[in-house]
Order: sequence, then structure tokens, then C-alpha cells
Amino acid sequence: MNSKINHSMSLAKPDAHALSIKQRIAIALGITGLFILALALFNTNFPNKSLFLWLSLGLIFLGTILFANDAYLTKLEGIKNDAVWFKSISSRGTLGWITGIVLTGFYIVLYFYPQYLGLTSDGSSNTGIISLFDPLSYLLSGNPASQWFVYGTLYTVAILAFGYKFMLKYRHNRYQQLRTASVMFFQLGFAFLIPEFMARLNESPNYNLPYYDLKSIWPLNYYLFDSWSINGFLSSGTLGLTLLIFGVVSIFVISPFLTYKYGKRWYCSWVCGCGGLAETAGDPFRHLSSKKLSAWKIERWLIHTVLVFSVIMTTAVVYSFLGKDPNSYWLTQNVFLIGVGVLLSVIFAVVMLFKRDELGKDAKYGAIAYF
Repeated sequence: MNSKINHSMSLAKPDAHALSIKQRIAIALGITGLFILALALFNTNFPNKSLFLWLSLGLIFLGTILFANDAYLTKLEGIKNDAVWFKSISSRGTLGWITGIVLTGFYIVLYFYPQYLGLTSDGSSNTGIISLFDPLSYLLSGNPASQWFVYGTLYTVAILAFGYKFMLKYRHNRYQQLRTASVMFFQLGFAFLIPEFMARLNESPNYNLPYYDLKSIWPLNYYLFDSWSINGFLSSGTLGLTLLIFGVVSIFVISPFLTYKYGKRWYCSWVCGCGGLAETAGDPFRHLSSKKLSAWKIERWLIHTVLVFSVIMTTAVVYSFLGKDPNSYWLTQNVFLIGVGVLLSVIFAVVMLFKRDELGKDAKYGAIAYF
């Protein structure tokens, strides 16, 4: 308890949300790891990039683990959302605003100005924070790092580190632990390591595999049917054809079946990297989301609007890839458009005939309007 006068009559400690000494040390370790990344961002020339990269990521991991151990293992099992409304970072305080601004700025630079992160386009060596990740990228794929490799690495570190924290927080709930272990596995294996190993295969003249996150199903993987992606798969022999077929089967068989059986949670909560980050690093902030019914309705309209847009754009992309001569290949542009029209009509008819009573009024109007 601090020295300030506290008039609370509670039998519990008034300053229960204060950080312990171990937690402060853990935060200091994590900040030190982030500080190394910040130094790299400002083009610090480290004498041994591999050492400082592993030191940075290791300190972030270690700090998160030590913080989680002290926060949860010293208490009885059960959900612990202690003081989330009293911490600046999780209650829209100063730290929360600073974090939001920094992350927003990072994404703007990542997408539109990667040269400020150290990416070079003239064939010369990377600089800045991207060069710090070059050793790891060469180890996995044999290629220099890009801004996306840096982002993917940090993304994976966040899910793994905060996934450990989440599993301690919900160690009384086997379902939550299995679900968290699942998203950690899919992020590390399917989203991070396997695509990098696939890139190493491209060192052989027999392969020209595109970057492919196996767990990312259309429309998240919106580039699956781009011409460069399809050509890459088709020019990579049996493996490439298998991956392309897997992508198509994921869209039309695996995803619909599992969604029908378990709802969207099978993907969003067990597989998807977006949901993985939200459920791990984003767990302390879930109370900030709007709980209004109007917010849920807006979300539904936005999701389905984006889905309709994705269908239209993907149809256009595949249409532009196909030819018109049936003698060259049976799947011509006209055949494809007819097939898409028939498929969408069948889906619409089945839903309206057998599931219309389960649809809300706005869902029915939306389905009819979009169709």
C-alpha cells in the first residue's frame, strides 16, 4: 500500500492493482527488448545482428513469462480481470492512447513506407530494423528479410508470449487452454514456418511456389486466385497442384462443413491468426469493445458487405485469368461465369427454403438485396 491517505473501508488492499516488484522487473525486461528493436529502427549498427535479435525477442518472451507467472501463479485458479479499468493502458488512459497511436503509425509505415523500416529496392543490403531480422530470414527461407517477415515474426512472438499468459489466466478451463494452444500452433507452424520453408524450396528450378499461409482461407487469402499465384502453383509440379487443390477444397468443403457444425468459432478462435492475436495479446482489452446491439448489427452488415465485395472481385480476377477458347481448356470465361451464377443461386435457394425461419428480418432483406 502506498503512503497516500485512502478512505476506503474495504477489507481488501486498496491498491491491489499496483504492480509487484517481480512484475516491474518483468516489464523492464520486455521494454529492454523493445528498446533494442527501437535502436535498430534508427539504424543502429549492431556488431552481431543475430545475437541482438535473439536478445531482443528473448527479453520480450522472458518479460512476458515472468509477468504472467507472478500475476497468475501466485493466486487461486479462476478468471482474473483485476483492475483492467484502473490501468492506463487498458482503460483508454494515456498509455492506451500512446500505444494506439504508435501501432497505427507502425501499420501506416509498414504498408505504405517500408523504406523507413530499412527495406531497400535497389538490391543493396537492408538497413534499420529489417536488417536486424535478416539472419533469421536467411536461416528459414534463404532470403533477406522484408517488412512482412519482420511483421510476421513480431506477430508470432506476440501470439506465443501472450498465449502463454492467457493459458495461465485460464488454467482452470481446459477448453480455453486447448483453443489457445491451437492458435499458437497454427500461427507458428502454418502461418510462419511453413511459408518460409516453401520459399526455400524455390531455390530449386523445379519450384516457383507463391507465399502461402495454409491456414488463411479465402477471402482472407484474397490473392489465391491471382494469375501469379495460380501460375506459381501450376509450375511447381505435384506439390504446387496439391496446395492449389487444398486451397480450393478449404473454401468449398472444409470451411463450409466445419462452420455448419461448429459455427465460425472453429476458425476465428481455433485457427485464424487475427483471432489468435485478439484472444491472446488482445485479451486485456476485450472489455473496451462496444456491447450495444447496434454495434453487432453494424458488424453483421459490414461483414456480409465485405464478403459480397470479395466474391465479386474474386470472380473478376479468375475471369480475367481464363481464356475464351474452349479448345484450349474447358473452363472458359463464359463457363466460369455460368458456374458462379448457378452456385450462388443454389446457395441462396437452399438457405431461403430451409433456413429462412432462422434468419432475422434484416438478414432476409440483406440476402435478397445482395443477391
